[in-house]
Amino acid sequence: MSFQQGLSGLNASAASLNVIGNNVANVATVGFKRADAHFSDLYAASLGIGSGSQIGIGVTVSAIQQQFTQGNLTTTNNPLDLALNGPGYFRMSHEGAITYTRNGQFHLDKEGYVINDKNLRLTGYPVAENGDISPTNPVEIQLSASQIPPRATSDPLAGDISAAINLDALDSVPLVTTFDPTNTQSYNFSTALNVFDTLGVMHNLSTYYVRTATPGTWDIYATLDGVLSADAAPGGRSLVFDTSGILTSVVPAPAAGDPLFSIPMPEWDLTDGATTPWSPGSIDYTDTTQFGNDSTVDRLIQGGYAAGSLVGVGVSSDGILQGRYSNSQSRNLGQVVLANFSDPNGLLNLGNNEWSETSTSGPPLLGAPGTGTRAVIQSATVEDSNVDLTKELVDMISAQRNYQANAQTIKTQDQVMQTLVNLR
Repeated sequence: MSFQQGLSGLNASAASLNVIGNNVANVATVGFKRADAHFSDLYAASLGIGSGSQIGIGVTVSAIQQQFTQGNLTTTNNPLDLALNGPGYFRMSHEGAITYTRNGQFHLDKEGYVINDKNLRLTGYPVAENGDISPTNPVEIQLSASQIPPRATSDPLAGDISAAINLDALDSVPLVTTFDPTNTQSYNFSTALNVFDTLGVMHNLSTYYVRTATPGTWDIYATLDGVLSADAAPGGRSLVFDTSGILTSVVPAPAAGDPLFSIPMPEWDLTDGATTPWSPGSIDYTDTTQFGNDSTVDRLIQGGYAAGSLVGVGVSSDGILQGRYSNSQSRNLGQVVLANFSDPNGLLNLGNNEWSETSTSGPPLLGAPGTGTRAVIQSATVEDSNVDLTKELVDMISAQRNYQANAQTIKTQDQVMQTLVNLR
């Protein structure tokens, strides 16, 4: 019997060494999860023998259990390196086959798909036409290299031009009474702003402010690329302030539904192929004042932009991939989806840092990062192996001693048997 006991001990110790050796070998494998060998004792089933009289017949490996504890996080220079800080798995696709991984070392292939080193494609939620994330069935994430179209300053989606200006109440009426944009003596203050036509071509919109003889009233003139508007008549566009320097009205009065202090800009003839005649829209002068300080611009913004090419990608903690474009715009490109399982130890280990679901693991529970118990994502970061090398080396010494001790029981039993054989 001792031969069988010792042999089972040798097998168990060898299995333990194999597990430890595999852990040590993967100490630098991104996303690797260490494993432990679990053992159970063996008894021969026999009728009529009380439990107090039973002698075990050895040991067996009952399970090899992976430990899905969090690994340390290490920063990298690749924004598509993604680390999971918490429970969950990336969902990968290859020709319809779905696997799961903790290794977030991703990059782009020639078609714009986000892939890992084994050419498996990362999956996530797509983007709807309005730019919002559509939490439907996950799809393979593909980043489009197409330019985003321009948006004209006059587009309703761009909104009105917003201006917050202070006009110096101490200014006097200009000496030159006929406005001329090339003569600084014919106006008190001017501003400049880049605007975009329907082709995304940039133009310079300059506005000029002229103090009038009427108290609290300033006339506005405008040029586009230095060309004065055709309807630039005195009093055609004006700001009116009260004795406290607060804007009370504008000329012309805004149309119904427009902001209270918005003034439409004139139209200009364009020669670049864009819509013509064209106006950049209205300027909303809310928060414009006439105080006794120097004339200055506090806010002057517009919502148009030129066409843009993709120049970079970032990933937020909730897994949203956002593209950065050459026109300073950003767009959602997709959202990484994560999977959780009721029993992670029920997953089938496929190698290459991949697992697949089984009936034991249960079906994947899909959701966005940071929802429920799912991990948050850290971009430009990878999750290191959770192998503790010091512990593994200590466990290796213990397994070696166990192996030696079991070998010794076989040697001792052999000596006893030899003594019996030598009896005469």
